[in-house]
Amino acid sequence: MGDSPEVGFVYDDRYLQHNPGCEMFWTAQGPIPVPFVEPILHPSNYRLAMRTKHLLDLAGLTPLMTRIEPRPATIEELTVFHTPEYVERVRQLSAKGCGDAGEHAPVGPGSYEIALLAAGGAIAAVDAVIRGPVRRVFVNCRPPGHHALADQGMGYCLFNNVVIAARYAQHAHGVQRVLVLDWDVHHGNGTQEAFYADPSVLFVSLHQDGLYPCDMGLLHHTGAGDGAGTTVNLPLPAGCGDAVYRAAFERIVLPIAREFRPQLVLVSAGQDASTMDPEGRMCLSSDAYRWMTSALMALAAEYSEGRLVILQEGGYSELYAPYCTLGIVESLAGIRTNLPEPLNPVLLQKRPDIATIGPSAAAALKKIETVQAAHWLGLRRQ
Repeated sequence: MGDSPEVGFVYDDRYLQHNPGCEMFWTAQGPIPVPFVEPILHPSNYRLAMRTKHLLDLAGLTPLMTRIEPRPATIEELTVFHTPEYVERVRQLSAKGCGDAGEHAPVGPGSYEIALLAAGGAIAAVDAVIRGPVRRVFVNCRPPGHHALADQGMGYCLFNNVVIAARYAQHAHGVQRVLVLDWDVHHGNGTQEAFYADPSVLFVSLHQDGLYPCDMGLLHHTGAGDGAGTTVNLPLPAGCGDAVYRAAFERIVLPIAREFRPQLVLVSAGQDASTMDPEGRMCLSSDAYRWMTSALMALAAEYSEGRLVILQEGGYSELYAPYCTLGIVESLAGIRTNLPEPLNPVLLQKRPDIATIGPSAAAALKKIETVQAAHWLGLRRQ
């Protein structure tokens, strides 16, 4: 058994109450309902958070973790990134009971208060790893945040939880260097916007090339001004699996992170790069999420006194995404529950898309190394 009392868990049943409505077809004239008699829930519905919590309960992990209670973020905490006008617009849409906060960012009744609680959950997690009693926290919150821009929501996201958490760590606790790693299959464009010219935050994104937003997270997006080099995008071709992500970590992500020497590690954890996800075309197994988490734990232990906060973002396979999150929490807790999984882990590691690095992925990794070597001495020495 591991040292799971050092692990915190942020969750509140109110997170389940954010209601983005039903799935729609997006046309030039605006959204229209799908044509079926039975409605289809919006992809970013309550069931991922609910199933994840239930699975952690069944695995016996929840009682082994320290429960961290979220609180609503304040307006002042939101407006370190978001404009006051945007925050007020979300509040008004929520009070009205429906609307879109920007681009594919639906707001339902009470969504404003729940989004405040999601951002506040990220803040509570930062407090917990810096002040104690824990060093590692998983935040099972919704709505997600990494697409949200300063003045509009995007991609199911209302307030940018990880940006708010990073700024809070800097302003409230004096943290000087923050690593934000985003392994969601979609690019964290809102997070990139927040830190693009800021050398105090290293933003690293592994994502499917050209997915969403299709014009963001490009190879040459490496930061601006004093922040040149501290935005690290790894756009990977569709079909990449465990072997490609491991190579990306070992050859690019970890050497850069060690050179940066973060004092706090934050993760935008979208489990939609899994091999079963309907909104991406990547092929990660649950084991990939285990070892990515373990690698970041080792990094945090070396440079950040073990301080690591992992925030839920995307993940749309109701069957498999919760098991990928289970793998994350197992690593955080140092416990392997061996709960039966929907896909056989042994057979998965024999699949070529998961176990090998194809020519297109090899070429992509080489290009990324070349671009980033201009900014990071550690890559030039390899």
